[in-house]
Amino acid sequence: MSSSSSSSPESKRAGESPGWFDRPTNVRKVLLGLYGACALFVVIDVVFRVVGFDKHPYFEWERWPGFQAVYGFVACVLLVFVAKYVLRPLVMRKEDYYEPVEDEEAVETSKGGGDDHA
Repeated sequence: MSSSSSSSPESKRAGESPGWFDRPTNVRKVLLGLYGACALFVVIDVVFRVVGFDKHPYFEWERWPGFQAVYGFVACVLLVFVAKYVLRPLVMRKEDYYEPVEDEEAVETSKGGGDDHA
């Protein structure tokens, strides 16, 4: 995998240095930081469970270590799937919604490519 895998025109402008997230080492640092934070919060949750800290849950499964993390992840995934497979087809318009595609002859005539009557 090459370091210049970005093909956007913005990243290939002459004399412009790559952005901070265009460097794979920086992306890796951010991901490791996020994974570390997630692991730290799960460890804190386990310590709370062992020590006997009462989180005042309404349901018993809310006491499980890492429940909120799993619940949040599952809710986010479900939200994405509902948006993609349920809501998108409901609100999506055809590609030519604003400017319907006309036949080629009418387009050429409107552009001035047809008969010139001078």
